[in-house]
Amino acid sequence: MSVKIRVNHASSGDGLRFIAVLLLFALILSLMPMPAGPEAQTAADRNAKGSDHFDGNRYFNPDVTPDHTAGSPPRGGSYVWLRRWLIGVDWPEWKTGQEVTPGPRPASRVSGGDLAVIPVGHATFLIQMDGLNILTDPIWSMRCSPVSWAGPKRHQPPGLRFEDLPPIDAILVSHNHYDHLDRPTLRDLARKGAPLAVTPLGNRALIRETGIPDVEELDWWQSYRLSPQVTVTLVPARHFSARTFWDRDKTLWGGFVLSGPSGNVYFAGDTGYGPHFREIARRFSPIRVAILPIAPFRPRTSAEPPVVYRSIVHMGPAEAVQAHLDLGPEVSIAAHFRVFQLGPDGYDDAVDELAAAMKTHEIKAESFVVPVFGQLVALPEMPERTTYQAAR
Repeated sequence: MSVKIRVNHASSGDGLRFIAVLLLFALILSLMPMPAGPEAQTAADRNAKGSDHFDGNRYFNPDVTPDHTAGSPPRGGSYVWLRRWLIGVDWPEWKTGQEVTPGPRPASRVSGGDLAVIPVGHATFLIQMDGLNILTDPIWSMRCSPVSWAGPKRHQPPGLRFEDLPPIDAILVSHNHYDHLDRPTLRDLARKGAPLAVTPLGNRALIRETGIPDVEELDWWQSYRLSPQVTVTLVPARHFSARTFWDRDKTLWGGFVLSGPSGNVYFAGDTGYGPHFREIARRFSPIRVAILPIAPFRPRTSAEPPVVYRSIVHMGPAEAVQAHLDLGPEVSIAAHFRVFQLGPDGYDDAVDELAAAMKTHEIKAESFVVPVFGQLVALPEMPERTTYQAAR
């Protein structure tokens, strides 16, 4: 998600609050540097010819109609869009001050053929596989925002203490939204010695500024070898990108599939539901683990209109269950819930509706797991005769 500054308890003064918050938001953006053009443009140029998701200027989702392009506000205009996201009218209050004990210090590494997945919170997961330690969309910050004193704040602390992290071999950054590309955390990881980040086209310059020495950019379906045994492939997602008002969809977004002796692990990043799940399954089946977002979404009790911008580029629980069925993994793990309030769903809505959708489709609890942050997710043993391979 891009940055959202929200004022609770809408009242007759909402208009004044909106103007004040909008001015604050404009001030924040005015203090930010313009996006680094030359390197991002070079990345874009590589994809300008013959691409089904780049028009020579901006990236787009090839499977949505022009009326529902990911970068466009809903009908009603920019004022309605900004008012909804900045103030959060009719959004329920989330729990605060949750007392959560961080999980135990993870193993330094796992051996070849072994796989361990530990959720840290939101879209941050520590994936230990085949001798490598990999972090997805790492954020240990208290807010997902361009500044530390405003913007969406954490409602649960990270499930692992930053100082307890093992040596990190690779960081996967799915797109440039503040809750997925958190520069303070990336700077801390650079100081800790993280050598490599893998990201979609156009994000290299922004990540390099944090001090990470090696940043590999990929287009959809391109792969990069992390080790002699493990390959990462960028796969499509239905989403968008933006860190300011002027750089919408200038960089690419996506998910990742990690392939090694321990199996294929799919990390969806941030995505709406679409046909890309079936194509990922076709190319990477069997998938051992799928990490799928289940929020933000518009609950059935929400007062918002039946068609909203968010539904195009995010999945709710019912859509996540359908993605699970399309992908056919041995186990799916829920992500993107109960940490940052980024939509009109309540604190428990995503988890409750996921359980209801699983019951409707007769999916067992161990097949689609709601993880405890900081705790190792129990995974089924890998079948002895199963062979996992990179994209075909």
